[in-house]
Amino acid sequence: MSTGPAGRVARSTLRPHCETAGREPARTFLRTADGVRIDAAYDPGSAVYDTSCAPSGRPKDLAIVVAHGFTGDLERPHVRRVAGVLARHGAVVTFSFRGHGASGGRSTVGDREVYDLAAAVRWARELGHARVATVGFSMGGSVVLRHAALYGASARPPVFGAPAHVERSGAGTDAVVSVSAPARWFYRGTAPMRRLHWLVTRPEGRLVGRYGLRTRIHHRDWDPVPVSPVESVPLIAPVPLLIVHGDRDGYFPLDHPRMLADAAPGHAELWLEPGMGHAEHASDGDLVARIGRWLAAAVVGRAPGDDRRDPP
Repeated sequence: MSTGPAGRVARSTLRPHCETAGREPARTFLRTADGVRIDAAYDPGSAVYDTSCAPSGRPKDLAIVVAHGFTGDLERPHVRRVAGVLARHGAVVTFSFRGHGASGGRSTVGDREVYDLAAAVRWARELGHARVATVGFSMGGSVVLRHAALYGASARPPVFGAPAHVERSGAGTDAVVSVSAPARWFYRGTAPMRRLHWLVTRPEGRLVGRYGLRTRIHHRDWDPVPVSPVESVPLIAPVPLLIVHGDRDGYFPLDHPRMLADAAPGHAELWLEPGMGHAEHASDGDLVARIGRWLAAAVVGRAPGDDRRDPP
């Protein structure tokens, strides 16, 4: 185990330019606060550092950290597609949650995954990005909400308790987008969610997850039960928050995004997308591009780590 701060890796002194855009993403393993190795990749995007070719209106120091859904990983085609579109708006960090892909550990289905996201955010800052935004899908959507509440804005103290040993510096976020996320835990109101509960809670289900879906799932129940997404949302302000949900989502009906938005009246922005299904698979290029533009606009005019609400 590394003896350095959680998530720390060697910092490169190289700065990408226009002509390097499109190269293979840099790969590394990050170490989380609780000691899990997380597979991560960095794509500098188009003209992150070179203002001569940066798209108009895009902050050149923005990095976007993508948190995939349950059973995904950074190499899945739908995750790479989303990352490719977002790379037009900033640098992109993708990673595989614990228990997924080449990462170590076992999935806790949204609980300790906040440590994985924190390590990825911290890495983005170590790479030189003053502004870091998070975008999460489904399980990843719940994680970005809990992470933003737990770690706070990049320059303010945490809102409520993670274990005292957790290193929080550099792990806060400057904008948050949650796509297709649940509002509350233990929801079984749809057939896909009943199947997912079987997958997670039954030994035979976890075998299907391991060998059929390349996802290693922890056998222990949550203890204690983590703060839910809807309980986290009020604690995110003044960090800009966007909630995106499809009106044909087969996992979580529309009461979930509405509950999340209602938990932060006047702060969270809600997009209900006509005809959209669930998470990354249902997020077409136009939607992801709009999310990228929203993120760029959300951080423009805010000093890195600014904890004040922007004027209307």
